[in-house]
Amino acid sequence: MVEDWITVMNSDPMRQYRARRDEAHRNVKSKYNILGFISSGTYGRVYKASSKEEESRLYAIKKFKPDKEGDVVTYTGISQSAIREIALNREISHVNVVALKEVILEDKSIYMVFEYAEHDFLQVIHHYSQTMRTSIPPAVLKSLTYQLLCGLLYLHQSHILHRDLKPANILITSSGVVKIGDLGLARLTYQPLLSLYGGDKVVVTIWYRAPELLLGAKHYHKAIDCWAVGCVLAELASLRPIFKGEEAKLDSKKNVPFQKDQMLKILEVLGSPNAEVEWQGLKDMPEYQNFKRLDPYQNRLWEWCRARTLTQSAYDLLRLLFTYDPDQRMTCKEALMHKWFAEEPRPTANVFQTIHTQHMPPHRRITQDDAPSMMPAQPAVSHPPLQMQGGTQSGSTGFGGLSAGTQGMHNTRRKGRIN
Repeated sequence: MVEDWITVMNSDPMRQYRARRDEAHRNVKSKYNILGFISSGTYGRVYKASSKEEESRLYAIKKFKPDKEGDVVTYTGISQSAIREIALNREISHVNVVALKEVILEDKSIYMVFEYAEHDFLQVIHHYSQTMRTSIPPAVLKSLTYQLLCGLLYLHQSHILHRDLKPANILITSSGVVKIGDLGLARLTYQPLLSLYGGDKVVVTIWYRAPELLLGAKHYHKAIDCWAVGCVLAELASLRPIFKGEEAKLDSKKNVPFQKDQMLKILEVLGSPNAEVEWQGLKDMPEYQNFKRLDPYQNRLWEWCRARTLTQSAYDLLRLLFTYDPDQRMTCKEALMHKWFAEEPRPTANVFQTIHTQHMPPHRRITQDDAPSMMPAQPAVSHPPLQMQGGTQSGSTGFGGLSAGTQGMHNTRRKGRIN
């Protein structure tokens, strides 16, 4: 009887297929050398790796960690963010969007292997504000913005909202090509299975959140990403966030509060919108009654731009990206045709083309001691007692997801998400 059962099992084609599949399956460490730990965030850890099959090819491996209930690590399936990121990245391909090479399932963990990018926008901002202590050159500023818009136009034409554009999520390769990363909050807008608000009540990091979202809009579209581009452009120009408000947290029942401080920061620069002329849908916003209680402000965007030596055309681009009414706000396609990009200096394919080698942002830093789950064991190093003099050393920790190396300034902006 037992022999008959074994014979039946061995002749089962599905069992044979699974056995061949498992035998052919290769784990992460058999395909990649883990070079170091880059960063960690809500959903997991990111590592720098080199391919064992492709000489000199570098990758960023994002490992999603299992869910944790109390002190016990449990496996409850794949997170919504991971599913979105995998599903969308596998279907898209553009020079200005970070490319997903493969997804590996191993020991109930998900590993996403992305192309490697050496820098990100936040690192560039930090480099110019803290090291160079000067503004980003106009040619670099224009090239960064142009390539960002190219990548976002592709996503929008593919019916994808990014919903979390910010400097930490916009990468730059060593060859100077901008790559939009982190599609963990992205959503398809073409025939969605669930309303955008129903799936995620809070989207976009607070400093880059469009006014319609701050006022509780339950229906929104691509304009929220275009507002975020305006915020990123302004931050590149001034080396600090243009609307740096304090976020009001969700209450115990997970209700979304009115973001009064953030709304005030916007009004202080852009002035109060006219509900009859500038934004006719303003009165229909869920938070309109709270908005009405705010003091009126005058528009001072031009003064803001002049103080940062931005040209008239750069001001005009920001003005159009910061249009209050989302239905009237400039689109990516319109922005790419704006006269600012036609003026000298023109955007370049390599955003660093006009920068002297000595002024280049530094390569990201990686650590060896913060990644016990992936890093190979390091040999113990003994130090002669006489060499131990004053103080200790500590490894530097990278921030961000697929890019790192920025410390101190803005570090709290990277804690929530990675990639």
